[in-house]
Amino acid sequence: MRISVVALGKIGLPLAVQYASKGHDVIGVDVNPAVVAAVNDAVEPFPGEAELDVRLRDAVGSGRLRATTDYAEAIPGSDVVVIVVPLFVDEEARPDWAWMDSATESVGRLLEPGTLVSYETTLPVGTTRTRWAPQLAALSGLREGDDFHVVFSPERVLSGRVFADLRRYPKLVGGLSEAGAARAVAFYEAVLDFDDRGDLDRPNGVWDLGSAEASEFAKLAETTYRDVNIALANQFARFAERSGIDVYQVIEASNSQPYSHIHRPGIAVGGHCIPVYPRLYLWNDPEATVVRTAREANASMPSHAVDLLEGELGGSLAGVRVAVMGAAYRGGVKETAFSGVFPTVEELAHRGAVPVVHDPLYSDEELQSLGFAPYRTGEDVDAVIFQTDHAEYRTIGAADVPGVRAVVDGRRISSRAAWPDAAYRVIGTGV
Repeated sequence: MRISVVALGKIGLPLAVQYASKGHDVIGVDVNPAVVAAVNDAVEPFPGEAELDVRLRDAVGSGRLRATTDYAEAIPGSDVVVIVVPLFVDEEARPDWAWMDSATESVGRLLEPGTLVSYETTLPVGTTRTRWAPQLAALSGLREGDDFHVVFSPERVLSGRVFADLRRYPKLVGGLSEAGAARAVAFYEAVLDFDDRGDLDRPNGVWDLGSAEASEFAKLAETTYRDVNIALANQFARFAERSGIDVYQVIEASNSQPYSHIHRPGIAVGGHCIPVYPRLYLWNDPEATVVRTAREANASMPSHAVDLLEGELGGSLAGVRVAVMGAAYRGGVKETAFSGVFPTVEELAHRGAVPVVHDPLYSDEELQSLGFAPYRTGEDVDAVIFQTDHAEYRTIGAADVPGVRAVVDGRRISSRAAWPDAAYRVIGTGV
């Protein structure tokens, strides 16, 4: 097959490489010339994705993968077009369609009969049928379901482990017609491999959910569940703090029973997915009070961490120099999308503290570009807040960060022993 992948980001590029590894001819489209140049030079444009460097070199070297900024080089003649353009939402759960509208318009003007178009960007329920398919039909002059097919098939992977997740999880598809769904099933079976999963009720592979709406809903449901679960863990953590209990012991004990799956509490929920997709769900279902309350609970955790620090220091934070450890939203991943570092630093500054930020994955210049004053180990500070669970933080302590009087560990990544002369507090423990 000839396959076009629209948007070569942290999901789109690994997908393009995966398709090429199965012997198909793949051309990626991206609006960023630097990304396109890097891909054509077989250089990964972003670090941290397992296996991508080797797989990218193989795909480009074999002639199976190339990139362009020009849709006209990619879309005509393609059997399948996969669109993985980011969708952003604001705090009121209003989607910003600009990037996806632009990509859809560019594809639609060049669409040819016989093409399968698959949207993988997470969407509010109904968007594929009511927004994208009519746009593509109007722009191309073709009839969806007869001349071309549109399906929704959500990406279900995490940055840093995309290739493993592609094998691990069933590939969900939902079409606007039976014929379109059948095309999508055949396509994804031809480009993906799947691990054996004895824990599933049916074999791992491509699962047709019967409609685009069911496929859209499944992605929102699985991610919203995680946000709600984390919010429950955070509520338990705050109660445990007030009650002199270690919530981690409680969670471990609870989860020893097979019907309990309580997640871990923490200072923040970040990334492109968990903080965002519940808002997309709320776009469809504004009466979902559980979802809305959970999102509010998780969004309040950075402020709660600063409350704990203020309590450990016994007073005002005015003039207190605080090192926030970690800019990334998740350990080992160089990405700050919706990271807790932003509200944590904002709250510290609001209370008169002097926040500085450290992250082993970011240079001082990169931290400054994010709006932070960089911190280097060895410099004196008054307090520390652990925001990211980088592996490097397991071994950092008072010898590396001198002068510390109080530590708030938002990820349970450090230990009391590492800070013998400082007050040490883990979110979720009252002891």
